[in-house]
Amino acid sequence: MGAAFRTFCSCCCCCYGDEDDEDEKTPLLGNETLEYFDREAKKRRDQETNLWSEPGDPSHSERDDDRILYNLLQTRAQTRMGSHGYRRLSVDIEAMREVRREVRDKWKIILENLGFMAEAESLLNVSASASYDRMKNAAVARSLLHTLHSETSIFNSNEPPPERYLFILDRLIYLDAAEDFVAKARRFYPPKDDDDDEEEASPMINLPLLLARMNQNISGPEEDDDEEDDGETSGQD
Repeated sequence: MGAAFRTFCSCCCCCYGDEDDEDEKTPLLGNETLEYFDREAKKRRDQETNLWSEPGDPSHSERDDDRILYNLLQTRAQTRMGSHGYRRLSVDIEAMREVRREVRDKWKIILENLGFMAEAESLLNVSASASYDRMKNAAVARSLLHTLHSETSIFNSNEPPPERYLFILDRLIYLDAAEDFVAKARRFYPPKDDDDDEEEASPMINLPLLLARMNQNISGPEEDDDEEDDGETSGQD
């Protein structure tokens, strides 16, 4: 009887122990929840990486440069990785992103010079969910953006300034630092004369050319690869 009772207790303890171990190993969040958070985090990273000019435009198609960049990304996603068309699209995408990064870097330099060493990144962070309705000083911010566009070289003078910087100026107005920012921008990045514009004409992004390339890639990206391969083969022969 005693032996049977000890055997029963031993079995019960083992079973309960196994259940406790399984409970400890069970994740607090299900796979679907984790996948949702991963998708949202990736979406935020993509938004910041692409630095959309119009944060309030979910379609990314209001501005020419936004539309072209978005279409280039979509076209590359449908192009065979490693192909000639894929590599050419990657070069064009990176060129557009580099132009936007250069503008962002100028803003960061000025912000850090104003003393926002630790806050510069957060001040410059504008997501696609930004709303014009939440701006406190929209009219003043737009006036200052026009001043920066016309009286400094912080932006490309041939295109309208990106709307995303309205939100940043609105934050600076709230912090009573917007006027100081404009003054620094005038000093750090004065307007370029015609000679400077001619010297920098070549590195600028040619949007019509990018659009033509994109359309050509859509019509037959793999045909370009075949032609290139044939050319290399004939050259080797």
